[in-house]
Amino acid sequence: MRSFSVYLQVLHLIEPFKNEMMEGPIVWIIDEDMVAQYAATYKIEQSYPYYWVICHYTVEEALSSFYRCLESSSDIPDIVLLDLPFPVQNGWHFLDELKKIRDQVPIMEIYIVSAFANSKDRRRAEQHALVKRYFDKPITKINLDTIFLPSMI
Repeated sequence: MRSFSVYLQVLHLIEPFKNEMMEGPIVWIIDEDMVAQYAATYKIEQSYPYYWVICHYTVEEALSSFYRCLESSSDIPDIVLLDLPFPVQNGWHFLDELKKIRDQVPIMEIYIVSAFANSKDRRRAEQHALVKRYFDKPITKINLDTIFLPSMI
């Protein structure tokens, strides 16, 4: 947990300068699993260093951040990597909330990245209007290339 508190302190220090630092597309990882977040962030930063990665541990936290971004018209994610199971509100709740305000939401790509989804969740993700694709955890370099390379062309 010490490294997480240091991470939060660093985020607090760079907050006033983040608009100057954020030149590339923004990726949100919404996942309660710190190890999965770290692994995905590391893979993205190694292969696509010009992307800005922001992690959220709960759907509530992500929705709160998303509404703040909408109000300020800044830092809205270009890509969202969303897990499904969470202790309180799940990934489906996040998608339902976005669906309610679809007209206000800029175009962004949402990918489900989950280890515990069943075939019903997979089908639901494939049919959901806001979900671009479903990937199993852990996310691989090949998965990331599938997500990021088309947006670079």
